[in-house]
Amino acid sequence: MAIKNNIMIVRQRLLKELVQLWRDNSLIENIDRLPIKLTPKRSKHPGRCCIHKERAVWRYKTLPLLGLDMSDETDELTPLSSYVKMALGRNDQSKPKDNIMCVIDEACSSCVQTNYEVTSLCRGCVARSCMHNCPKNAIRTDAETGKATIDHDKCISCGICHDSCPYHAIVYIPVPCEEACPVKAISKDEYGIEHIDESKCIFCGKCLNACPFGAIFEISQAFDVLKAIRNNEKVVAIVAPAVLSQFDATKEQVYGAFLQIGFNDVIEVAQGAMTTVSTEGHELLEKLDEGQAFMTTSCCPSYIELVNKHIPAMKPYVSSTGSPMYYAARIAKEKHPDAKIVFVGPCVAKRSEARRDDHVDYVMTFEEIASIFEGYEIDFAQVKPYEMEFTAVKEAHGFAEAGGVAGAVVSYLKLDTDRLNEINPIKVTNINKKNLALLAAYAKTGKAPGKFIEVMACENGCITGPGSSTTNREGKVRFTKGLAKEDLHY
Repeated sequence: MAIKNNIMIVRQRLLKELVQLWRDNSLIENIDRLPIKLTPKRSKHPGRCCIHKERAVWRYKTLPLLGLDMSDETDELTPLSSYVKMALGRNDQSKPKDNIMCVIDEACSSCVQTNYEVTSLCRGCVARSCMHNCPKNAIRTDAETGKATIDHDKCISCGICHDSCPYHAIVYIPVPCEEACPVKAISKDEYGIEHIDESKCIFCGKCLNACPFGAIFEISQAFDVLKAIRNNEKVVAIVAPAVLSQFDATKEQVYGAFLQIGFNDVIEVAQGAMTTVSTEGHELLEKLDEGQAFMTTSCCPSYIELVNKHIPAMKPYVSSTGSPMYYAARIAKEKHPDAKIVFVGPCVAKRSEARRDDHVDYVMTFEEIASIFEGYEIDFAQVKPYEMEFTAVKEAHGFAEAGGVAGAVVSYLKLDTDRLNEINPIKVTNINKKNLALLAAYAKTGKAPGKFIEVMACENGCITGPGSSTTNREGKVRFTKGLAKEDLHY
């Protein structure tokens, strides 16, 4: 999340309310009244047509937090309590939902249907280039003033009128989620509701926080984890290095909070990152000695999705080394063979990676765990700190920040100046349309300005992931402070 906004606040508040009901063993009994509690009679509802619309949106936003989505509703009269029973009835043999993300139909209703509009800056000029160049005859001019208007029933948002207007009187109005998506995986369906094509989606999560109406959600596994804990199953959290950026507390206090809500153990993904560093470092030198032009890192799952779905020519240049989550999960399973393993981090795409990894049972975001801490009324100052049995090096914790992966590999290899200059590590941070084209060019030509390329989907790295519980600015400050306390090096 780049900046604090009401969408994040609403999402976290709703999950917190659900967790409080769960904690009090009254989720089924009281959930049907939750939308009324959140939007009581005579309350303000800016941006909605009426109080009932606002309550309907609360209701539908509850479904993905329970691990369901809009397709699970077959009857509008079905109460929320029935969906809770459906969610809690899931077991290990239940087929997981095919989609990782979903759009809340009721909340997705206020964006423009076409992207161009004529403003009052139109001078009614004689040239009328906007009208004459429109391929669909969608522009009319007023008989008296000559000013143009767009017939949105005919407009196809091609933008020719925008480009041809000499007064710049025709403005482009973006659809935020579509504009944020670097791979054109989200678009309107026949009803004007956004639809995510997961065959194209790289799960970068940019649309999640770009939507100003909070209509895009992940399919949460929070209640699957809470149910496993309540059923006295052994549940172990493997926590991403970006945890240093998330909470106004020491990491030991945060790990203690995990134990307080019922996790049996906490293992740092930074421990797995050390295996990634050593393996990837040796692979880099081997590949370069064999004559390969360059190698990219492999720990960002959104980047892996991008390569598999959109830049297949890059596959030979991607490291075959497993991600820190991959190795941390195996460390956790070796220590706790009978445990459920829960990855906790700032990443949406980890849900996709976890589907391919039989050692990871569930994935939760920092936003979700922060809401659970609030729902359980965790006070970090009162939590008993939990010290790690294994101490990971500072460079492994640094994986969370842009440049941290390449920096860790370089530190591990202890390269001399000549070899370091030869390799010239570079970073491609933030998978947007520009950087996507850059990576595609590297793959097509087999040439890059450096021989070791770190790729991160998120601006500034994992500490600014879409599942963060804090803002970019706060996260950066906290991460710098937390990383400074790590004093073990390669």
